[in-house]
Amino acid sequence: MKILIPNTIELPVTADVDAVVYDIDAEIPDEHRDAEALVVWHNSSSWLQEAARALPRLRLVQALAAGADAVLNAGFADDVRICSGRSLHDGPVAEHALALILSAVRRLDRLRDAQREHLWDGPFNQEQSAAATRAQYTLAGARVTIWGFGSIASTLAPYLTALGAEVQGIARTAGERSGYRVHADADAAAVLAETDVLVSILPATDDTADLFDADRFGALKTGAVFVNVGRGATVDETALIAALASGQLRAAAIDVAKSEPLPASDPLWDAPGLLITPHVAGNRPVGAARLVDENITRLLAGDDLINQVRP
Repeated sequence: MKILIPNTIELPVTADVDAVVYDIDAEIPDEHRDAEALVVWHNSSSWLQEAARALPRLRLVQALAAGADAVLNAGFADDVRICSGRSLHDGPVAEHALALILSAVRRLDRLRDAQREHLWDGPFNQEQSAAATRAQYTLAGARVTIWGFGSIASTLAPYLTALGAEVQGIARTAGERSGYRVHADADAAAVLAETDVLVSILPATDDTADLFDADRFGALKTGAVFVNVGRGATVDETALIAALASGQLRAAAIDVAKSEPLPASDPLWDAPGLLITPHVAGNRPVGAARLVDENITRLLAGDDLINQVRP
């Protein structure tokens, strides 16, 4: 079996296959269009669409991203199995989410702006220590709601608990996951009304498109914080800017946007209280080679694959 490995990551595959490294910015050479497995990492949507047409013998597409939405939308034949990189990013994304949460809660964006102005921000000191507002500047006692309670959330939640936060989740179905209470989507409004920090780790699907709109932000406690390390397509960005401008949101931090790279002219750059990072939360898939090896072995044996999202 021939497997195509992208040049965007070192992937020492040990399975008994013919592994060929390809350039994600170039056409697939004719001599390698007989590949039966394809690993993708940082590939463009247009490249994936072309690969769907150019690889007639393909049996498996292994995405290394936590979400495989770009691959699912590329037009690969129905009999091509598609697997995601779920779990490869649990540690890195949880770590980055924690950094964004703390930065937004403690308003490090404002302090960074003051530093650039060579300004010792005395009013910030007073606000942070005032009895009426000091609870906003700490996770101790804060109610944190994670919407999209999968493996990343299960890694993140204990970090937040250790800092004194009360953590709960929202997912399609209610229950308990990794020791945390998870509410159903249908009960979101009541949950948001008591939420101090809302964290999204949702994928991009038809059901989640623009989920975080004016109604969702309006359902939050006034002065709540919003953090998105899921997908940009889940957020109505105009509503996000409006919620920050009105004070409904005290601060927000996003690692993803609808348009990436975010154009210099985009109004998100100037939204008050918004911290933006360039989709770097999960930029280090941990254990990718092991996952690829295992799925290739399973594919050759006719067994079920790990993280299979289609068919």
